[in-house]
Amino acid sequence: MKIRGKVVLMKKNYLEWKDHTASWEDRWDDICGHKVFLQLVSSVNGDPAQGLRGMLGKPARLKRWKIPTSIIKASDSKMKVKFDWVDELGVPGAFIIKNHHQNEFFLKTLTLEDVPGHGRVLFICNSWVYPEIDRIFFTNQAYLPSETPATLRWYREKELENLRGDGLGQLEESDRVYDYDAYNDLGNPDEGSEYYRPVLGGSTEYPYPRRGRTGRTGQTDRKSLQDALSDLQEKKNYVPRDEQFGHIKMSDFSAYSLKSTIHHFIPSGTSDEFDTFEDVIKLCEGKFTVSEKIDKMLGKIPFELVKKLVRTNGEAYFKFPMPKVIKEDKNAWMTDEEFAREMLAGMNPVIICRLQEFPPTSKLDPKVYGNQTSSITRDHIGNNLEDLSIDEAIKNNRLFILDYHDALMTYLRRINSTSTKTYATRTLLFLKKDGTLQPLAIELSRPHPEGDQFGAISKVYTPAERGAEGSTWLLAKAYVSINDYGYHQLISHWLNTHAVIEPFVIAMNRQLSVLHPIYKLLHPHFRYTMCINAFARMTLINAGGLVEEIFFPAKFSMEFSSMVYKNWVFPEQSLPADLIKRGVAIEDSNSPHGLRLLIEDYPYAVDGLQIWSAIKTWVEDYCSFYYKNNEMVQNDSELRSWWEELREKGHADKKYEPWWPKMETCKELIETCTIIIWVTSAVHAAVNFGQYPYAGYLPNRPSLSRRFMPEPDTPEYRELERNREKAFLETITAKEEALRSLFLVEILSRHSSDELYLGQRDNPEWTKDTEPLKAFEKFGKKLKEIEKRITEMNTDPKWKNRVGPVKVPYTLLYPTGEVGLSGKGIPNSISI
Repeated sequence: MKIRGKVVLMKKNYLEWKDHTASWEDRWDDICGHKVFLQLVSSVNGDPAQGLRGMLGKPARLKRWKIPTSIIKASDSKMKVKFDWVDELGVPGAFIIKNHHQNEFFLKTLTLEDVPGHGRVLFICNSWVYPEIDRIFFTNQAYLPSETPATLRWYREKELENLRGDGLGQLEESDRVYDYDAYNDLGNPDEGSEYYRPVLGGSTEYPYPRRGRTGRTGQTDRKSLQDALSDLQEKKNYVPRDEQFGHIKMSDFSAYSLKSTIHHFIPSGTSDEFDTFEDVIKLCEGKFTVSEKIDKMLGKIPFELVKKLVRTNGEAYFKFPMPKVIKEDKNAWMTDEEFAREMLAGMNPVIICRLQEFPPTSKLDPKVYGNQTSSITRDHIGNNLEDLSIDEAIKNNRLFILDYHDALMTYLRRINSTSTKTYATRTLLFLKKDGTLQPLAIELSRPHPEGDQFGAISKVYTPAERGAEGSTWLLAKAYVSINDYGYHQLISHWLNTHAVIEPFVIAMNRQLSVLHPIYKLLHPHFRYTMCINAFARMTLINAGGLVEEIFFPAKFSMEFSSMVYKNWVFPEQSLPADLIKRGVAIEDSNSPHGLRLLIEDYPYAVDGLQIWSAIKTWVEDYCSFYYKNNEMVQNDSELRSWWEELREKGHADKKYEPWWPKMETCKELIETCTIIIWVTSAVHAAVNFGQYPYAGYLPNRPSLSRRFMPEPDTPEYRELERNREKAFLETITAKEEALRSLFLVEILSRHSSDELYLGQRDNPEWTKDTEPLKAFEKFGKKLKEIEKRITEMNTDPKWKNRVGPVKVPYTLLYPTGEVGLSGKGIPNSISI
């Protein structure tokens, strides 16, 4: 008797791997007898000769290995296989595959039809199968370790051993090993002392989450985006192959990364400065010409998408989309209302706090840093509190602060020793009756020139619209935006999503079997994260990389993020805990989600609480199906190993922190998984995909400052009085860095064409269990309801902060997205 099977796989192709001979080689191997074989593994009957491991069926050959019709475009290949059937196999629970070809292939699924007494059996594989390396794949049935059929337990444990590796040597692309290492690859001291960077992770001075181990020795070379991309494609920098970009993602990413290199072709006669705001807008109107050398470069690139990025008819030019912040009104970004609104609905809405004492105080050690209490006085605020006193405004929860003073003051002296010239800022805001925020005062502070122990040198600026006072107020807001943008990129975005999640990815693959229900729950939320992080270490956050060139902390950027990581607390990454900690919400059992927002019209928090609640309900429904009581959590050996290793190795510098959940109850498991999914999906979406809409226009979100605030009776001040726009632009990011920033944020803000959004899976049969599938369907319906509510609120004039003066609706937490710079959609994972 024969059992028919259908295999879906994808072969190597020219588009991604630059190897168009692979299919011909594999076809020749197949003809010569070097074939691909599959063996079924029984889930019910063991082989006494093999320690009761599942009985193996006879090897079956994969048939009809054909050469694809196109060597350029990747496509699925569907092949047939027939297994000899014996009743002793019972129900297959796994299969072993052996690849005797010269090349690897990506195995998607195996489907068995008409298994006697059982019917259809599905294996979802989604993994690369390398030559001469036996692989095992299991059915889509989830099992807790203790509930795994005895015939499959050895295979389950052996597969995890393979993924853990032995911790030795340089890893190769076929190894499939997940392991930990410190950030010891950011610098390149061989090029000079200016490229030395401290190792992050493994010390009390520079604690950091761990990254994936490559086994490479020494520090990395500095690279352009294209060089780094080439290294990833050619496997010169190890990332487990199953964690690398798929062919669609790689082709999209390759095309837009190419655009980032074009700034090297700017003609040498081009001005180094913008003179007016209109000059900046011209970048977004395709009016900035570049050298025809681009034509020659494009001619060597086999990506059709690239040719849509720049014109190729001799006189080529940049083509940037118009950022949403200036699309409807080119001047609305300058208003105080928009400046404040972006703290609630912009690209970094996770920092603003409620002010609980006046004047604002500092937590810095006065023995080291002297007096750091704010110099903002009651006279600065005046009568701008709608007839309330300051004490009444604090009591009534009407005063708020955007405070970067303490975070930056400890690093500011070193930062200002570079080409950067900037301040640590405090911004006080008042919540008006109409629900919008009004800036009251901005404090710009620098370390005392005679030493830190003498405290800060500070100056306070208050709102003004005209004359020199209006110009200095606009500059003061720019210094705040510089603080906010740099902190956003290094902390809110990189550290608090990308960096802290990578250890979770590694630990899961090392300790949770693909059969484990928690693996099936979390795996979609880790897609591509290790790959994009490896790319960032090679070209963005490394010594001399784009982040150091573009953002104000310069060469101290990653060191600064290590300092902030000292205060990272995992349970505080939940949205309710975060809102309560920042004082923008209080517990209220009578309010939805058990919280009452103190800024009712706070789009990030309003939409976020809906998303958080939907995720938590989904996780609770899912986990409750597999864990009926706390004892089942406590007795889950893989779960406990995962959580122990995550703390002791993945976040080893924080392993003794008492706030880690003990992972002994269903409640702790549900809260932990909810936080992980929340951070990898919604938080990353909220702080990433708004970058081009808001920072694509340089004056709204400058990334660095090159000089301090002009003082009266100086040439700089007279220039400010005479030509506000020119003085403003000569203070903030220069043209060359602005172009690099545009290239970067355009890439980071794009949704790729293979994106999977919250509530979506790549295969509708990702689990065989029907109750979790029903719960997932319910989750998807809830997300649709949230989308409808977001749309309704964005069109309701009652909610002024959802659109604002710039007329940009808040859609960053709208679950379903669109390809490109849509500013909409919550991808499942941190993939860009």
